[in-house]
Amino acid sequence: MKVTAIYRYPVKSLRGTALKETQVERIGLAGDRRWMVVDADGRFQTIRESPVMTQIGVALEQGGITLSHPAVGHVFVPLPDVAAPRRTVRVWHDTLEAVEAAPEAGTFLSKALGFNARLVYMADVESRPVDPTYGSPEDRTSFADGFPVLITTTASLDDLNTKLTHPIDMNRFRPNIVIDGTLPWAEDEWRVIEIAGIPFRIVKPCGRCIVVTRDAMTGVAGDDQEPLRTLSRYRRSAAGKPIFGQNVIPDAIGAISVGDAVKIVETGPSNLL
Repeated sequence: MKVTAIYRYPVKSLRGTALKETQVERIGLAGDRRWMVVDADGRFQTIRESPVMTQIGVALEQGGITLSHPAVGHVFVPLPDVAAPRRTVRVWHDTLEAVEAAPEAGTFLSKALGFNARLVYMADVESRPVDPTYGSPEDRTSFADGFPVLITTTASLDDLNTKLTHPIDMNRFRPNIVIDGTLPWAEDEWRVIEIAGIPFRIVKPCGRCIVVTRDAMTGVAGDDQEPLRTLSRYRRSAAGKPIFGQNVIPDAIGAISVGDAVKIVETGPSNLL
């Protein structure tokens, strides 16, 4: 078993970038989902509400990020300084404080997305605990949906694709770490894995929504509701959610690279049950 791909998404729901190596922090991969698009009320915005978010590219650079869109152009957004305004934002059921990005970011995003958008940054990495049902009191996450890291396996995607009329790519599922060399769905029984000496706790299967029916580059959805329809038939959690991938929490910091060996440290019964 080995790491076959690593992806970082600097801004929640905008395009990600494939990496050869990265640092792992307790809140996730370095630079992953530390920025987020919100509406005028501070509520997070995703591909669910605005599919065209997939058309905005993000480059993580020294001192900030560059946003790009084929029709709007590009803009550099510096990291907010300590004097930048702060605002209360909402991510699912969590309410926390974030730092507002430069106004130019909001202008750019509003043009690209067609609504009054703002960009915010998570300056305080301690501000968002994970769900205590699945994590420890000290566990934190970024603006990700709920947990620091999402892993998937190529074998599971291959198995899913055998059931689809039109095979799909892994980017539909927006993983952070993709693992090769397993049996299909073996990740359901993992409890702890280790990559480059870093232990990762597998804490919860990843429930899927309408986002996975949309092309990862255009945001356009097919008319067959796939792969959600097929996952709903044979990959459902006890709560009835279609499942693909596993949410994990790193228990140490360090560096990982494509090609790193993956060691299974602990297993248990399938966590879909």
